[in-house]
Amino acid sequence: MPRVGMEPLRRESLIRATIAEIGRVGSLDVTVGRIAARAGVSAALAHHYFGSKDQIFLAAMRHILREFGHSVRRRQAAAQGPAARIRAVVEASFSDEQFDRECVASWLAFYVLAQTSPEAARLLRVYARRLDSNLVHDLRPLVGEAPARRIAQGIASMIDGLYIRCALQDRAPDAEEAKRLTLDYLDVHLAAEGAGPAADPLSDLRRLPAE
Repeated sequence: MPRVGMEPLRRESLIRATIAEIGRVGSLDVTVGRIAARAGVSAALAHHYFGSKDQIFLAAMRHILREFGHSVRRRQAAAQGPAARIRAVVEASFSDEQFDRECVASWLAFYVLAQTSPEAARLLRVYARRLDSNLVHDLRPLVGEAPARRIAQGIASMIDGLYIRCALQDRAPDAEEAKRLTLDYLDVHLAAEGAGPAADPLSDLRRLPAE
């Protein structure tokens, strides 16, 4: 078998160290030296692989977004029907891998950086468009075009708002509460549009393999 080179391993270590350091500090107020030390490499090597601290952080966010995408696709593959597919997105958003203190802190830093960094803003727009498209696609057959777009915006706002609220509170993320609040929002608006509450959120997810 081909031998895995050291560069991909070191890059992954630096990405994970970046997420961990941001989670420890709670902001982007970390140094490349601290990130490199946690990853077990030199600061010079970190700069060589990524360039600036912002580039290291953007690589970390791309990693988080890839992991989120994999989680959504895996859950949706086991879901039956559009309502269950929407719930799968919510489940992925508040999974153990995404909704922990380190990842939440990284998302808050990402929102802040996107206000001044064109590259971060572009990445955030890509994420937002994909999330909206995913939700609208499955809401449309349940409630029609206009309500689907409105409800999708509400669900995305709930997810973003709960991440921000969690980042600003001095307590561990409560994934079950976040899922319940978001799914309650979904059910209320489906019922208001005459679609009725969606099926049991666990009915189609119980068949998923263990994390």
